[in-house]
Amino acid sequence: MQNDNFQDHYPDELSYCYGCGRHNEHGLQLKSSWDGDETVALFQPKPYHIAVPGYVYGGLLASLIDCHGTGTASAAAYRNEGRAMDTAPPLRFVTASLQVDYLRPTPLGGPLEIRGKISELKGRKVVVNVTVSADGEVCVQGKVIAVQMPEHMAAKMDAIEPESK
Repeated sequence: MQNDNFQDHYPDELSYCYGCGRHNEHGLQLKSSWDGDETVALFQPKPYHIAVPGYVYGGLLASLIDCHGTGTASAAAYRNEGRAMDTAPPLRFVTASLQVDYLRPTPLGGPLEIRGKISELKGRKVVVNVTVSADGEVCVQGKVIAVQMPEHMAAKMDAIEPESK
């Protein structure tokens, strides 16, 4: 059975991101997938992801929006081209702009659901609206403007030895 997690299809040399890189043992290792025309990821915050007792740190929430947004952008670009995510050349996206609105405190304890919706896909730019919910309530919303990683940047990643990444 094919793996549906976007980030697991990223080339090895592009899989060290703190938020979603499968090769970053200290990172969050977020995993996103399609759910119809939306994307979804689940994340279980650890007790040390604390802001104040009982609530998740806002920087972590911004990271989840960021990585889910760029993963969604990448998946949308592949889908738009009718390609599988493990085909070359890789379509990886980086954040050009990140907007985060904290609507209510996010409780620490249960899993968080991160959902993304594409609002624009134009050339090398994808705009993704993202929400983070806890217990069925949207706590944070954001917008990620993602741009396709320039080929020269990806080429530099190929040249770096894995232990220095």
